[in-house]
Amino acid sequence: MLSPHSNSANPRLILASSSIYRQALLSRLRLPFQVVIPEIEECAYPQEAPVATAKRLASEKARVVAHGQSNCLVIGSDQVAVLDGVHIGKPGSHEKAFVQLQQMRGQTVIFYTAVSLCDNRATTTEPGLIEQLAVVETVVTFRNLPDAELDAYLRIEQPYDCAGSAKNEGLGIALIQSCQSNDPTALTGLPMIALCNMLRKSGVMFFMSGDSFISSDS
Repeated sequence: MLSPHSNSANPRLILASSSIYRQALLSRLRLPFQVVIPEIEECAYPQEAPVATAKRLASEKARVVAHGQSNCLVIGSDQVAVLDGVHIGKPGSHEKAFVQLQQMRGQTVIFYTAVSLCDNRATTTEPGLIEQLAVVETVVTFRNLPDAELDAYLRIEQPYDCAGSAKNEGLGIALIQSCQSNDPTALTGLPMIALCNMLRKSGVMFFMSGDSFISSDS
């Protein structure tokens, strides 16, 4: 539930994600929000372009949660990593992560991070669900590091829930040779500049006094 101290001038905000990384990024705005985990199947369709996959899944996450709630703004996000046209998923294990890092060393990987903001506050002029959707491209070149360093990194940080097997917000930044993007938080999993633009268009005010917190509603 939302804190009784939350400012009523802003709409109710929900993050449709189980990601602790996205929760941490959203908490930077010091806006009260709830977390609702979307029940969708996260997989790419056959022959689907990576950018299309990221946009579709971000939209599905936000829409599924928005249809189960009322009078709120719902944020959904998804990221797809691509190396030589092949999707790179979350490794899930040390062995798979090690193979990913071996494949990516000295190579350039493109990360497509999509964000959707669904507004289900019906009005007389715009009834129903209103969605804003954007995708941010981040181009990352990895250092050509030896197996021993790759293995040591994985054992220290254990980024097995991250696409690309590296936490750029942590020690994983030492694996990166260069990074190009117009939204610096996109690589971590939530493009905050794009999201702030969307929230402002939806009437959210950022610079207000009050408590900041996260509550879960699964």
